[in-house]
Amino acid sequence: MMTDKHDAIQQEDVQKSESHHVEHTTHGLVAEVSPEKADPAFRQFGDERIEVTEEDNKRILRRTDLFILPLLAWVYWLQILDKTILGYAATFGLKADAHLVGNQYSTIGSLNAIAQLAWQPFSSYLLVRVKPRHLMPVIVSCWGIACCGIAASTNFGGLAASRFLLGLFEAACLPLFSILTAVWYRRAEQPLRVAIWYGTNGLGTIMASVFAYGFGSITNPAIHHYQILFLFCGLLTVLTGPFIYWRLDNSVSEARFLTPEDRHKGVERLRANNTGTAATNTYKWYQVKEALLEIQTYVFFGMTLLLNVGASVTTVFGPLVLQGLGYDRYRTSLLNMPFGALQILIVWAASYCTYHFRNKSITICVFIVPVIAGLAMLWALPRDNQGLLLFAYYLLAFLFGANPLIISWLSANTAGSTKRSISISGFNGAAAAGNIIGPLLYTDDDAPLYHKGLKATLIIFIALFVCVILQTVNFVILNRLKERERVKNGKPAKIHDASMDKKYTQQAEEKMDDSKLESSTTGAHLGGNAFLDLTDRENDEFVYVY
Repeated sequence: MMTDKHDAIQQEDVQKSESHHVEHTTHGLVAEVSPEKADPAFRQFGDERIEVTEEDNKRILRRTDLFILPLLAWVYWLQILDKTILGYAATFGLKADAHLVGNQYSTIGSLNAIAQLAWQPFSSYLLVRVKPRHLMPVIVSCWGIACCGIAASTNFGGLAASRFLLGLFEAACLPLFSILTAVWYRRAEQPLRVAIWYGTNGLGTIMASVFAYGFGSITNPAIHHYQILFLFCGLLTVLTGPFIYWRLDNSVSEARFLTPEDRHKGVERLRANNTGTAATNTYKWYQVKEALLEIQTYVFFGMTLLLNVGASVTTVFGPLVLQGLGYDRYRTSLLNMPFGALQILIVWAASYCTYHFRNKSITICVFIVPVIAGLAMLWALPRDNQGLLLFAYYLLAFLFGANPLIISWLSANTAGSTKRSISISGFNGAAAAGNIIGPLLYTDDDAPLYHKGLKATLIIFIALFVCVILQTVNFVILNRLKERERVKNGKPAKIHDASMDKKYTQQAEEKMDDSKLESSTTGAHLGGNAFLDLTDRENDEFVYVY
């Protein structure tokens, strides 16, 4: 009876807490936030705060890293593996075995990116409406089946259809992983975690080469080499689907690997993010409109498009460029091995610099400078100095440090479940478009020196540098506007952004001016907006990071 009475009192307190929270629509109207539209953490814990020590923070972070991060790294590695083995399959006779002629092989290669680009609007909706524990196993199992479909295909039609389906089901992978990183980790912790799962990109390329070499040694007249390779990778992916469902949790407030008390503390330690703790919620069309009308959305889209168009110099035509420098195909393969290892090191270095210096824009700019220098050298230097030109080519590896930083930068500066899904899906769409456009810069009539392609890529990275500066200026201006808004609402102009502290510090529960309470988006204390599923524009306590 005492327990029932206590629960009733607690529920009444939560309902009172909810009634004091409001949200601003795009039309400037004020309306109460219904529990169904708020973050699940708010529905579960209300506005109740709990003390979180640094020891609590480390324990929860450690268990999150143990249960969530390996799963993200493994599945992302599978995606890279399933996507990249096409090139290795071609080495072992795919074109001849499947009777591909003309540009059919290149068409199959581009269908993955085309499918991802076409599916992004639908993907953004599914990311909001379907819980990660249900969505991830389904898409992983489906793209594994599509990979097995490639193994079963022996002509252009079957290969093209299977490759298209592979890209379609992979379309939600990177946006989902970005969202999961944002809802499980503090903003200061996110760049290193993105680097861990995104860094498997290089590992996937290395292991694809190992698998191709191993399965290429198998001789069986009943099955082609490429079929063995795709069948192995596809079955490995399909078997991962049920494991994901068993292992993955939707959010901190539902984490089975945390005690009930640690779930509450896990939610509290994410309060300063002001981006919520859930990947899914009600699909809110006003957040779609807000995302589509903001400058930052298109600047991030432009940065991602430029980066991925420019990356074609290494990911698609890197070996051809090396051959154009005078190396034979065997030495070209050897020279690409340290280049792949360098990619992994640079991803880690870029993410660590962001974490240590707490500045994403400067880090991205610093890592773009060597790329610009390398491209300028490749374009301008004569072809008789192979050592210097090879050094210039290795400088291009610095571009791989930018993609994970842009992902974490975008996630950290976008709040609202629907708005975040739109923005991150836009990132993935821009990356897919870049992968389609990039190879067009390097034409056969420009071979083997590719002067026109190198010049175009050089201009692209200079434009990327400018876009990073523009986005930084944009966020500086937005932060100043937020300061004015807070003062108008009776809050301090300057708010310490505890989400970017290396060591956890609990957000101060500072009382605001009661006389201005009605004009605020929150209640009487700072931090009350964190779990209302407000966008970064709606939340007057949001601090943009750059």
